[in-house]
Amino acid sequence: MTASERAAQLVRIAAEAAGDKLADDILAYDVSEQLVITDAFLLCSAPSDRQVRAIVDEVEKRLREEAGARPVRREGEREGRWILLDYADIIVHIQHEEDRMFYALERLWKDCPVLELPESVTAPQSRPVGSPSD
Repeated sequence: MTASERAAQLVRIAAEAAGDKLADDILAYDVSEQLVITDAFLLCSAPSDRQVRAIVDEVEKRLREEAGARPVRREGEREGRWILLDYADIIVHIQHEEDRMFYALERLWKDCPVLELPESVTAPQSRPVGSPSD
């Protein structure tokens, strides 16, 4: 079994939304063979709590507008360092860079197939000198 077409669509939209808000290291895994609760995980990170929240807002807005999707569950909002958006078909993890390095979710899911993301999301972004990632 592989991730559904719906999951692939939601991953694409969420990844593009995260990329538009300058999320770092955007990756998606097909976890459908390993988990029954979802088809895919989308992981991304940001250097500040404020940017994490901006990415969350954009992902939710775009998934609602472009796919009619609303999260069934949201976790971590109070701290703003790791916010999980559960859309049933996909789960989006938006983490502060420090938390992403510490928890290393990629290590846990490294045996799962990586989902292809749009080139606009995977291409290196040029950022002005002095931007948060410098």
